[in-house]
Parts: sequence; structure tokens; C-alpha cells
Amino acid sequence: MGAATDSFTQECAAKPGGLNGRGAELSQRFTRQALHLKAASLPWALGAAANFVSGKCQMCRNMQAGRYFATLVCYQYRYSRLRTLQTVANDKNSIMWSNPGTPVAIHPSQLVPGLYIWLNVRWDEHPFISNRFLIKHLKDIAVIQSLGIDDRVLYFPDKSSVVPPEYVPPPPTTAELEAQRLAQLAAERAALQAEIKLKEEQKRLKRQRQQDAAARAERAWEDAARKTREALLTLQRSPKAAGQMISDLSNDTASAIARSKEVLLHLLGDKKDQGPQFHALNVLTLCMLLGKKAGLTERELSDLAMAALVHDAGKVKVPAQLFKTIKRKKHEEAFVQQHVMFSFQLANESGAFSKDALAAIADHHEALDGSGFPRARKEMSRQASILALVNRYDNLCTPEALDQEPLMPAEALSHMFRTEASRYDASLLGALVKLLGVYPPGTVVHLSDGSLALVVAPGPESLRPQVLVYSPELPKDEAPVVELHTEPELKITEALRPSTLPLDVLKWLNPQQRLSYYFSVEPAN
Repeated sequence: MGAATDSFTQECAAKPGGLNGRGAELSQRFTRQALHLKAASLPWALGAAANFVSGKCQMCRNMQAGRYFATLVCYQYRYSRLRTLQTVANDKNSIMWSNPGTPVAIHPSQLVPGLYIWLNVRWDEHPFISNRFLIKHLKDIAVIQSLGIDDRVLYFPDKSSVVPPEYVPPPPTTAELEAQRLAQLAAERAALQAEIKLKEEQKRLKRQRQQDAAARAERAWEDAARKTREALLTLQRSPKAAGQMISDLSNDTASAIARSKEVLLHLLGDKKDQGPQFHALNVLTLCMLLGKKAGLTERELSDLAMAALVHDAGKVKVPAQLFKTIKRKKHEEAFVQQHVMFSFQLANESGAFSKDALAAIADHHEALDGSGFPRARKEMSRQASILALVNRYDNLCTPEALDQEPLMPAEALSHMFRTEASRYDASLLGALVKLLGVYPPGTVVHLSDGSLALVVAPGPESLRPQVLVYSPELPKDEAPVVELHTEPELKITEALRPSTLPLDVLKWLNPQQRLSYYFSVEPAN
């Protein structure tokens, strides 16, 4: 080591310009300090001294003793800095920054001493020195709770010495309770208003659908009535032309009935006109609906429709006064019964009727128990059985004889079911009752809430039809039509004879002595 020192001193002395005595002394001191370094640091120190002496450093070349001293101090500072960095590298865990962990939100009411917290607000929004600190005093907690930063307080579980208690919401104040009550009342009021608005809209739409369906039925009936009247009046003088009109109307009707998913029966309004088309269209309508329920094909429905329209056409060959009374002599009754044969002949002459349609016309007064006329047959086709059943029902409700009291629709069904059941196919009679309901259209009824009403259409349940409620404060076409199957609390208590009604009720309800039915089908979307 001494040899190295002398070598360094000699090299400095040999340097151009040399070192003065003070410079040499400092150089020797620096060299001795370098030689006392650890072995790892010795190459760096010696290299620094060599660079200094050899003149590689342009800043140190030809420097005097004072400047040599400054340079040596610089090297000594670099050495001490290097030792500091080595110490840090060897003991990094003792002074390096450590991650405080993941903060967890906490309510100020949960704060307790020992929690290391973070106030997630600006530094000038609280009185503490730092945003992150360990709570040591209860007064610090009180200060934090007074700041109004309930949603911006967090704590570090890893740096806390305690666990915060569970959060217990404070009881609402009187003002908060009142605000909650008012808010609840407002919400309930809004919900009620929305429900009322929804029900009013549903009621409006339902009433609109009912009116639209009734209007379609009225328009369709008017068109069919015009065509039927024209065909029946010309059948005798021009059977082929009339047969074609009847065929077209029957085919259109059968197609509409067979292809529609929903067919509705309607009681029509007052029809002032009189003519053969009323009974014909009533029978046509009920035959089509009953035939659809019985599973007839479209072709079978068309044959049945033609028979229904023409089954009484032969009455034009019988004196009209014979049909105005039930007190007929034997030969008069025989003459009346001949209308069946006359109807058959007119239909046959048109050339438009199939064998099934002609057979239904010929048997429309026959009965399964043999009590019918004109041939007392006990066997009939399906179409003929339907036509005979429907024809009897409509004749009971709207008899031609002036001395025969018409039965209410409910009475007519009851009469047929109780005293004439042996005359008809039991399945068809049951289907007719189901089609028309226990209270058929045209029946005046008394409701369980004390209201009076007129049945205007059957419902999906036999005891719960659609009824027009007596509402004298409204025009009849604006009065409510109630679907009883949707109102479980409301039901029919009894059927009433129109003759028992007060005059004002009778005038408003206006139950027709001659009932007119027709159907409507739901339009395609």
C-alpha cells in the first residue's frame, strides 16, 4: 500500500507544472483515504486519483494547490455518496415506502381511536395536518363527524390497530319522517292516478271494441237483409237469378264464419221494416254459429246457410191470414204445412241448391221423436237437425200468430229443454243453450246491485252475458255494456218480463218484440 502511495505522489510530481508542497500533501492524503476503502471501492478511488494526475479531466488540468484541494473534496463527496447508496441497497426494507393497503369506506359514526383513516377531500377542507392519519383522540372523531363528509371517509385495515364497529343508521328526525310521509303520500297518489287513468283507458278501449263490433254487425246485417229480401221476392218469378244471389251470400257467410277464430253474436237495434228477411237472417245467424260449434265444414255451412235463407220461402203460396192465428181448422193446418213442400220446389227450381241443402229444407219441421211434419221422419241430417232446432227457437220468441204470446228468450230455451227435448238432438240442444247462454240476447234482467239491464250478447260463461245497463242519464248508445264474466261481484238475480217494467225503463231499454240477431267476426290485423 505504501508503494502505491509513493507511485501516485511521484506521478503527480512528474506532471508538467507539478504539484507544490501543499498540493502534494493533499494528494497523498487523498490517496491514503482511497487505499483505506473496501476492496470493492479501491479501483474507483485509484482511478479517480489517476485521472486527476494524468490530466484526463480537462477541468482539473494545470490547477494550483487550492484548485487541487477543491477537486479532492469533490472526489471525497462522491465517495461518501456511494457509501450511502450502498447502505440503502443493503437495507432497503428499513427505510423504503410501504403500501398502506386498500382503503375501505366507513361512516363517521363508526370511527374509533386506533383507525388509520383517509379523508378523501381537499387539504383545505379539514383542520388536520394531513389527509391520512391515525386517530388517537375522541375529539378528532368529533371534528370529523362535524365536517359533513359522511361519504368521503375511508380507513386502512392493514394500518389500523382496531376493527370499526358495525354501522347502525341513526333514527330519522321528525323532519325526515314528515318528508318520508309526504313522499309516500305523493307516490301513492301518483300510483292511484296512474291506475285510474289505466282503467279509464281500458274501459274506453273495451267500449270502443264493443261499439265497433256492433257497428260491423249492423252494417253486415243491413247488406245481408237487402240481398235476402231481394232474392226471396224474386225467387218465384226468377228462381235461377235468385238462386245465384242466395248462393253468393251463403258462400260469403260460410267462409267468414269458418275462417274466423272468434265470431260474436249481437242483438241488433230496433228494425222498423218488416219482411221475410228478418226470420231468415235470424235463423241463418244462429245456424251458422251452432254449425261452427258442431264442427261443420265450410261446404256444409254453406249448404246450411242456403237452406236457412229459403226454408220458409214457400209461405208466399199460402194465404198470409192463415199464419196470423194458431186457431186453424184441420184443412187450414194442412195447407200451412204445405209451405215446406213449396219451399223445396222453389229451391230445386233455382238449380243452385245441393242435395244436402234441399234435404235440410224438406226436414226443417221434422222431429227425432216422429212428431214433426210433413213426413214425421225420425232420421235427419246434421244440417236438418240444426235448422229444425233454430227455427223452433226463433218461432217461440217471435211467433207469426197474433194470438200466440211470444216467449222471452230465456223462457223459450227453458220450454224447449224441459218439454220438447225429445224432439231434438241432445248435443245440439245443449250446444244452443251454451251458445245463447241461460239468459240469451234480448232478455231483460235484474242485477245483484239493483240495476236493470238488457242482455245484448252471450258471454264465455252461460250465466254471465254482456248486458246494457239501464242508465237514463245517458243516451242508449253511450250507456255502459258490462261483461259480467269480468265482474265477479256482479251477477244476474232474475229475468224479467218486459210487461212488468215501468214505462220509462221500458222505453229506454226498448226490448223488441221481434228480436233480430246477427254476427260479427274480428277483422284481420
